Amino acid sequence: MGIVTTFMRAFNTNRTDPYPVHILKRVDRPTVMIEEEKTKRVDGRNSGFNRAFRGEFGPFLQKERPRIVKKHPLSAAQAEMQSHLAGLADGMVAQEKAPLTDDPALITKHIKETAYFLRADIVGICELPSYAVLSHGLGKGDPVECHHKYAIAMLIDQDWKSSEASFGNDWISGAMSYVAYSNSGFISRILADYICKLGYPARAHHSSYYQVVVPPILLWAGLGEMSRIGDIVVNPFIGPRFKAAVVTTDLPLVPDKPIDFGLQDFCTKCKKCARECPSGAISDGDKVFYNGYERWPLDIEKCSGMRIGNKAGASCGVCMTVCPWNKPFTPFHRFVMWTMRNVPMARSFAIWGDDLMGYGKPKIENKWWLDLEEVDGVLQIPERAGNRKNVR
Repeated sequence: MGIVTTFMRAFNTNRTDPYPVHILKRVDRPTVMIEEEKTKRVDGRNSGFNRAFRGEFGPFLQKERPRIVKKHPLSAAQAEMQSHLAGLADGMVAQEKAPLTDDPALITKHIKETAYFLRADIVGICELPSYAVLSHGLGKGDPVECHHKYAIAMLIDQDWKSSEASFGNDWISGAMSYVAYSNSGFISRILADYICKLGYPARAHHSSYYQVVVPPILLWAGLGEMSRIGDIVVNPFIGPRFKAAVVTTDLPLVPDKPIDFGLQDFCTKCKKCARECPSGAISDGDKVFYNGYERWPLDIEKCSGMRIGNKAGASCGVCMTVCPWNKPFTPFHRFVMWTMRNVPMARSFAIWGDDLMGYGKPKIENKWWLDLEEVDGVLQIPERAGNRKNVR
């Protein structure tokens, strides 16, 4: 009883999640159909970036692929720090389990609070679907074996202020990805090691070191819904403006439920990401079934080609920038988001209002970064800067 009492006292506070996740509608299954019996494990070697590296998308993208991160000095610096986490995904499990409570609900609350203490923005938990484990890794393509029961998913914001000032495909775009990638690697690695020190196996999955497919985990963990942006999950509070890391573990936890905030209806009507995508990779048509998932199709070659071969920027995140769910968490936008979640008839007006108020168009006056490009080891002022048009 002493251990339970200690845990109860530790959590006898009024602290809540940073965002009001408790107000979201919870459902038993994700809002897109997943036919588990038809879903095969994905081979990480077949990602768009890996295919470009192998030359499947042509010699230009094959040549540019190694440059995508070091193209801008800020993303290069972030990636350098991220590289120090390589090989640290699996921690040494303590020989003796820590004296924890037998109540998984209290352990779950403790783990979520720990993730927030480490500066995660939103956290959700689910049972790890077997089909969400890669068949082969992203790097060398080694076979993947991950049989943990639970997945702790964490979202890391890519920074609203930078997003507001960006076209989405200019010279800060790579660094915006990597500020979340590097931080998510740091957070997930510490959390996994902490769980190992408690006496339970755990592994961190982040950036180039994923052994899991992230979208289905985010769906089951209640962190968002599938969107029109291909395999991108959108969160009701920070939209698609995040990168996710996952810690898989056998520590006893209580899973969250999926959420329904009306995104399937919204994305059917909106199509703003398809309209603004510089490469035309995003479909403005209907959903299709692919590998057991119901999803909007995405042209991987066009999307990867834009991100790797962008001649006027460091990568591309236009879809994230223009999404109407990509907003600051102000009282006004909280009201608008509530309306979009709960009043289906208001969604069309919200889409119209998003364009009317000029959202998705950069506030250039708030730009803070330097337009620089590394060419043959020398930093230069690039001749062009992204403007969503004529960028390739």
